[in-house]
Amino acid sequence: MIDNALKSKIDKLWEEFWTGGVANPLTVIEQITYLIYARMLDIAETLDERKMARANIAFTPRFDAEHQHIRWSKLIHIGDSDKKFKLVRDELFPYFATIHNDDSIADASTSDMSSFMKDAQLMIQKPSLLVKAMQMVDELPLDKSGDVKGDLYEYLLSKLTTAGINGQFRTPRHIINALVSITNPSATDKVCDPACGTAGFLVSAYEHILQRYSDELGTVPQTDEAGEPIEPIYTGNLLTPEQRAHVNSDMFYGFDFDATMLRIAAMNLTMHGVTAPDIHYQDTLSQSFADNYPKLASDGFDVILANPPFKGSLDAADVSDDLLGMVSTKKTELLFCTLILRMLNIGGRAAVVVPDGVLFGSSKAHVQLRKALVEDNQLEAIISLPSGVFKPYAGVSTAVLVFTKGGATENVWFYDVTADGYSLDDKRSPIKDNDLPDLLSQWQTYKDLVEANKGEQVKQGFGDRTQQAFIVSKENLITNKYDLSINRYKEVVYEEENYRAPTEILNELLTLESEISAELTALKGLL
Repeated sequence: MIDNALKSKIDKLWEEFWTGGVANPLTVIEQITYLIYARMLDIAETLDERKMARANIAFTPRFDAEHQHIRWSKLIHIGDSDKKFKLVRDELFPYFATIHNDDSIADASTSDMSSFMKDAQLMIQKPSLLVKAMQMVDELPLDKSGDVKGDLYEYLLSKLTTAGINGQFRTPRHIINALVSITNPSATDKVCDPACGTAGFLVSAYEHILQRYSDELGTVPQTDEAGEPIEPIYTGNLLTPEQRAHVNSDMFYGFDFDATMLRIAAMNLTMHGVTAPDIHYQDTLSQSFADNYPKLASDGFDVILANPPFKGSLDAADVSDDLLGMVSTKKTELLFCTLILRMLNIGGRAAVVVPDGVLFGSSKAHVQLRKALVEDNQLEAIISLPSGVFKPYAGVSTAVLVFTKGGATENVWFYDVTADGYSLDDKRSPIKDNDLPDLLSQWQTYKDLVEANKGEQVKQGFGDRTQQAFIVSKENLITNKYDLSINRYKEVVYEEENYRAPTEILNELLTLESEISAELTALKGLL
């Protein structure tokens, strides 16, 4: 967690961009990302130079002899703002695309991001704004541990307050964390988000791995500014060298066709500690996905976490024939669900945010998808989310599909989330009511009973449909044409109300009217 002083610096930097004519939040984050990247390159270079000087450890330089003058440590001390501006715009930014880092370097800041930086452009038009921005970035604690950099970046991303034109928007961190906990990725899994945006799901999965593989010695306590305990730092000290290598370079995959999002996603993962995230420019619904990534497009992943776009432009002619063969539709939410089924290994699991329409839509494509989930796979859970969860981006009512590829569906576990710890208006202010801890607790109880093959206890614990968590049998789903909406199955208990007799109420009104009339007569007599 970053302190208020650091938040204040970020807020001030944000304000400088705003007053300097850069108002688009994505552009601001992208430009700050470039400057952070430039400084991190120099920090890593300096660290490797020291290692070589002290222990003769060789490394591949990021800056050759001809480009030493555009290292951050040199640029920051240039007093002439116009000269600094020209060097950054005309030399540093073009150089970003040429830097290829050695994969053997362990520092998180040295992952090869040249593919994301090849189209980098300096959108800052005023030399004075660039000077202020660089000064503020120079004061950020980027040379500290990865958790500080990650928290810093999370705070930057929290300032995104608008949805993209294709219906993409930032998923709240607490919702992401809950879905990651439900899928519970392990250090041997391959994890993917086929519409990754800023890589929030992948970052949360990485942090989950560190926590899952940390013992008491690997857990560093933390306190806030008031001295109160907060979320500790997890080092992942129980990870084996092989697992650590897998986590760093072959575990997390993200795809998106928004170049700005990709740069932010790559930096987000890098700053949280993933040394070589696999982030790729790719429309995963297109036919080219299988051509470009044949090993990943089908049976490639153990865990998929996603909040795919619900609307937006879709090039129907470019959609993969394999997906259209399963569900003939132009609706992106249905196509993404089908895609995720295809991308999972047998036994792979997924948690996917979908609009409520997926649960009860009556079109042939809607029914086909739900039937495939129930009949050909193991549909495990439907989690209903309150309609204000994604405000201020959107007010759409959503749910989460939790399923495993292959297997058989016997019962589907439903949970009705009515509060997520924040108000459901545009302000999204913190409140006391929060169903998410109970959601995770009841889910774990249900999973433990199912894995222990305790069917009777499952029915006893989750057979009451008046509760927030309950089960529905496959047969019941089939009877209702695979309708998965929670309101179809949840039973509402209505308490009997006892009303007073109308004559009693009328008599009381007449009595009151008489008293008022008498008091008015008495008042008139005083005048």
